[in-house]
Amino acid sequence: MLRISLAIVLAGTLAAAPAAARKVAVEEVSLEQAQALMRAGKASSVDLTRAYLDRIAAMDRKGLTLRSVIAVNPDAVAQAKALDAERRAGRVRGPLHGVPVLIKDNIETADAIATTAGSLALKDNVTRRDAPVVAALRAAGAVILGKTNLSEWANIRSTHAMSGWSAVGGLVRNPYALDRTACGSSSGSGAAVAASFAAAAVGTETDGSVVCPSSINGLVGLKPSIGLVSRTRVVPISHSQDTPGPMARSVRDVAILFSAMVAADPADPTTAGAVPRDYAAGLTVSALSGMRIAVLRPDGLSAALAARYEAALAVLKGAGAVLVDVKPPKLEGIGDAEFTVLKTELKADLEAYLATTPPAVTARTLDQLIAFNRAHAAEEMPFFQQEIFEEAAKTKGLNDPAYKAARATSLRLASEAIDGMLRRAGAQVLVEPTYAGAWLSDPVYGDQYSGPSSSELPAIAGYPNLTVPMGLVKGLPVGLSFIATKNGEATVLGAGYAYEQRAKARVAPRYLQQADVGEGLEGVR
Repeated sequence: MLRISLAIVLAGTLAAAPAAARKVAVEEVSLEQAQALMRAGKASSVDLTRAYLDRIAAMDRKGLTLRSVIAVNPDAVAQAKALDAERRAGRVRGPLHGVPVLIKDNIETADAIATTAGSLALKDNVTRRDAPVVAALRAAGAVILGKTNLSEWANIRSTHAMSGWSAVGGLVRNPYALDRTACGSSSGSGAAVAASFAAAAVGTETDGSVVCPSSINGLVGLKPSIGLVSRTRVVPISHSQDTPGPMARSVRDVAILFSAMVAADPADPTTAGAVPRDYAAGLTVSALSGMRIAVLRPDGLSAALAARYEAALAVLKGAGAVLVDVKPPKLEGIGDAEFTVLKTELKADLEAYLATTPPAVTARTLDQLIAFNRAHAAEEMPFFQQEIFEEAAKTKGLNDPAYKAARATSLRLASEAIDGMLRRAGAQVLVEPTYAGAWLSDPVYGDQYSGPSSSELPAIAGYPNLTVPMGLVKGLPVGLSFIATKNGEATVLGAGYAYEQRAKARVAPRYLQQADVGEGLEGVR
């Protein structure tokens, strides 16, 4: 029954768009370029929307089968028509007016499509309500093009998960090498933007889920400070660490999208102090001149990644930055403390969310989700199980002293670590490699990765983490992270932009069947 229903859903939501009256090339087109095309009368919002829908139809569920989009919005063209009419009437809302964007499928939209978090348990979760972050994008004039695939339940179900896989959407494939991971959990957002299915997308991060897929898909991605972007009507993991974040192919585009996302939301008290601002307006190529930057040199980098990192550091230095090496403090127990927090908050926060879903969603508790997965194991658990769900179901709630202690410990260790390194270096920004290149997607053993990761400390501390492409290693993208203290988004965006403009390091995807591992190693996988 579920297989039949899913086939109907995909056939309806991923059908090819009507032929465009005016063909527009959208590959590698930026938000600014899209806006310029409309301003000059060379394209309409409808033209752009249909061009992206055509590209998705040709490449996502057939052709290359990237599987990055779970559903296209049946109302996208109608939204574009309305925004074109506004433009003709002399009203342009801003730099997003008429531009199609994609939304990760754990964020609610008021369109006639479900918000599934990749799970068949939420296949009927058609809420007809916008998350505040989506409402803000609509108000800024964005066209909601559709919903992107993701690691199911934002990668919090199993310790042996394969990033980028969901029961609803299948496995997302990396546009740079189709056998490689797109990382997660915002895998679909990363692959879709890399493949030019939209100029930009919204992902979410609890720990790594914006910066990893951005880095591994050759994108810019910003994990914002907690408290700037609303989490209301976003399928949750952790109120301590969850946040939506913008993903695009340039720092300026990320800054434009982010500027429209920042807003106070009475339903999310952490955002009480959020003040909208234009983060793109202050971007300048001279931002690195005289800036002190703390440099982390992680152990165990491959020779190729280390060389790429040193080249990126040389660009920073050449732009006038003062580089100061720092050593990370020892943080024993931080990972265990974070995991305790995530499991405890997952049960409490997810059950609170499920209570707000339509009656058609019958799984209303974590125990019921676990039972659903067992009852539909062939569809839901063909590759990995639900160990984290089962552990989370046994947690004792938000008043548990062990949980409270774990949160206090992890928050203190993470914030003191970042603030301490910045203070010792007299620096405004900390840099390090975001991740190494994409690993093979492995349905047997799950994610096999033990390389560098910049995500843990800023994720726990609630600090910003911006990843910017620093080139390819063996044909696979790698990113450079810019990390600052809380609400330092303008600082990291400024530094990242100045680096990006000098490095010009991003390379468009070639859609190889496997990674370009080098001469003589073609068969090594």
